[in-house]
Amino acid sequence: MKWSSFLLIVLSITLSVIPSVPRAEILAMLNYESKPQQTIRREGIAIIDVDPASENFGNILLDIPLPPDLVNHHIFYNKDASKAYITALGKSDLHVMDMTRYPYRIKKIGVPECQVGEDIVFSEDNKTWFLTCMGSSKVIVGNAVTDETVKVISPSRPYPHGIAVNEDIDRMIITSSVRASDSGDPGETVTILEVSTGKELSSHKLSNKLSPSGVAPVEVLFVPGAKPPTAYVTNMFGGTIWAGTWDAAKKDFSFTEAFDFNAVGSGIPLEMYFNEKGDRLYVTTASPGQFHIFDISTGLLTPKLLKTLPVGNGAHHVAFSPDERLAFVQNNFLGLPGMDDGSVTVIDLKKEKVVKSMDTLKNQGFNPNSIVLLPEWHHDAGH
Repeated sequence: MKWSSFLLIVLSITLSVIPSVPRAEILAMLNYESKPQQTIRREGIAIIDVDPASENFGNILLDIPLPPDLVNHHIFYNKDASKAYITALGKSDLHVMDMTRYPYRIKKIGVPECQVGEDIVFSEDNKTWFLTCMGSSKVIVGNAVTDETVKVISPSRPYPHGIAVNEDIDRMIITSSVRASDSGDPGETVTILEVSTGKELSSHKLSNKLSPSGVAPVEVLFVPGAKPPTAYVTNMFGGTIWAGTWDAAKKDFSFTEAFDFNAVGSGIPLEMYFNEKGDRLYVTTASPGQFHIFDISTGLLTPKLLKTLPVGNGAHHVAFSPDERLAFVQNNFLGLPGMDDGSVTVIDLKKEKVVKSMDTLKNQGFNPNSIVLLPEWHHDAGH
């Protein structure tokens, strides 16, 4: 045997026993629906590789159909990401996906008291969920193990949308947003409830203008680890962020305006996220589509805007890689004209720059409604 042939045989054997190096991938789950101009309506959940370094970037690896009249809305993981909950605007249903079994199993949960299901949050022990229903003006409390309804709360202010729970102080905050049918009659308040009983305790106006101010509070989120407990609220139509600080003596919150997006030419602030260190706040605005980076290390009531990055119009939900290097911005807000770009923008958070756009769903005539990374890559970003 020639020496060169022997070397080729040895090399071939060696390569066959060396474990292959895994290729880069970050898998995201995006629920989607047809754009309004499409003649055939379709809804589903697509699992897509969103890693900009992957050779499969933008490829759909799995497509799970949903009822075409569901009007699927948001995806929320429970505390251990063993279940994914999909809310719906068109039906009084929750769809719950078992993330521990593959192929994934989806179960429909009827919640007849809920019309236009919006946001879900979970108790720290992962045994209870709280669902806002903007159409029927209810908050549904459910058993997160059996997914059965255990309580229905009817707040005095209509159109609950955003919801945040802090069990350390036994308080829940819900926003009064807009009428679901036409986005009319915008609210201006947040309501404080007792978590343990569902009892309504107080209401706070989040505007310095005369009533009705029409600022439409939409999302609310507690700042992780803040002492005293502090929550941020985005005013969708008011274009502002308000901060609520817990007053232990009064056992209530004091609210003040923290940032005005109108001053920087941004509109319709929506979702908020935090880094693990707790010194950065990230906020999306839908019109124009932008991703904002704030420094909150010098004071929660005075967030400092560090950078604004242009993304797609309708910038809404964001998923973050576990190492907090990448952010994936889903660009579509309810399919509204001028806010329905349909893309996903990839941002390098270390360089604070846009590095890529994922147009897979957009190019097929679909709008993504939200985005989460699969449990292997999931980072809750303060949620």
